[in-house]
Amino acid sequence: MFTGIIEALGEICSLTKEGSNLHIEVKSQITSELKIDQSIAHNGVCLTVVKINNDKYTVTAIKETLDKTNIGDLEIGSVVNLERSMKLGERLDGHIVQGHVDQTATCSNIRSEDGSTYFTFKYDGKLGNVTIEKGSITINGVSLTVVNSRENEFSVAIIPYTIKHTNFGKFEIGTKVNLEFDVVGKYLKRLTQGYL
Repeated sequence: MFTGIIEALGEICSLTKEGSNLHIEVKSQITSELKIDQSIAHNGVCLTVVKINNDKYTVTAIKETLDKTNIGDLEIGSVVNLERSMKLGERLDGHIVQGHVDQTATCSNIRSEDGSTYFTFKYDGKLGNVTIEKGSITINGVSLTVVNSRENEFSVAIIPYTIKHTNFGKFEIGTKVNLEFDVVGKYLKRLTQGYL
């Protein structure tokens, strides 16, 4: 379980295929605080630490993860958002994030306005996911509020701090991102499907 508040950035150092799996070596300032078997969200994808070597650690993504997220698009030098799982008894500053990506989206517009940057994303509506105005959305692991919800598209407003401390600063039109829709909204949609 995560909060969507990014702790650190990680740089991809190596990518090694083994069958349908991908071993990802990440360099990060939080590596010294990690342990084997720990869950860490990488761009919102929960992956398990399998190896630690000085300031680098390795996680493994399986085919299911590679097919449904942007993890398979990573290259050496790519920057990922990192968050360790939350501790019980801590504040929940973002929202409840599971680290289970629902689908990807593509950045379709970036616009600066009075100190904020608005990012618009388009996603495939055939998968049945929805956003609502002022509802929560997780983009590459970052907990955000939807400011403009339309069919198969939504926008978020990002403050300069978030641009600087996440990989949003590297986004451009066409960037593929991971989306995790609000867990409460997903359960409500599932419960009401039979009544609609």
